[in-house]
Amino acid sequence: MYAHANMSALRTAIPYIRAFEGRVFVVKLGGRLCEPGPGLDNVVEQLSLLASLGIKLIVVHGGGEQLNALSERMGLTPTFVAGRRITDAETLDLAKMVFAGTINTNLVAAFRRFDIPAVGLTGVDAGLIAVERRPVRPVTDPSSGVRQDVDFGFVGNIVGARLELIEHLAARRFIPVVACLASDAAGQVYNVNADTVAARLAIDLAAVKYILLTTVDGVMLDVSNSTTLQTHLDLDDLEALTKRGSISGGMLPKIAACVDALKGGVPRVHIVNGLAQDSVLAELFTNEGCGTLVVADRDKKPAANP
Repeated sequence: MYAHANMSALRTAIPYIRAFEGRVFVVKLGGRLCEPGPGLDNVVEQLSLLASLGIKLIVVHGGGEQLNALSERMGLTPTFVAGRRITDAETLDLAKMVFAGTINTNLVAAFRRFDIPAVGLTGVDAGLIAVERRPVRPVTDPSSGVRQDVDFGFVGNIVGARLELIEHLAARRFIPVVACLASDAAGQVYNVNADTVAARLAIDLAAVKYILLTTVDGVMLDVSNSTTLQTHLDLDDLEALTKRGSISGGMLPKIAACVDALKGGVPRVHIVNGLAQDSVLAELFTNEGCGTLVVADRDKKPAANP
């Protein structure tokens, strides 16, 4: 019975494996998943398996929780508006330490455990991500309706990307691991939302998958009730859920990045709980999945690839 179940699972997975070989997946890891330990090992082991199947992986990571913790240790209080961080000069210095230092190095080291060559980068390297300082602008929190003018400080808006470096690495089966820092033409470094970086790379690299790994099961109407998981959504659904307040806080920029990716031509976005055992493989290689699949239009006939 056990062998039969394994063979059945393999038969289900084979069409997906064939379709994905040589294609680009962009994977975004939330900061909490980047802490060394069993949770990170679970994620990296699955990503290593994808790489061994010939999938070109680009990994982008956040680090908000770690930056919050270090800020508080240094006597700074993190400030957010509509789920987005205000980055003053002191916070930017801490972001460099956390994103480009501790987290990026730990992630690259985790891939070493599975004998997968990964290369740590930031958006500064080779001009990978070009930004301009985000101007002061009015921001409305969709969940509260409050509107205010906000100066985000040293936060960059993406204005361009140079892909030569990560395309070179991916073609040679290295995994680029990108921290969410970038610079402008004058060399000023900025904090950039990791979800925004990941979505932009997914669009520009013509990725077939944008995979958002979080610490919840996907888009849920009630995060405390697993039965409210929404397994299949489209852009209209996301807009409606945001207006209802079902999507709020730190999930807002994540969903905004998913919307950008879909509108930019990425055919499928997956939102998956990275803490769950083998969740990435279950989402990608089974018909049932285990998280939230988001497409541009559910009523449109799907493309040939899964």
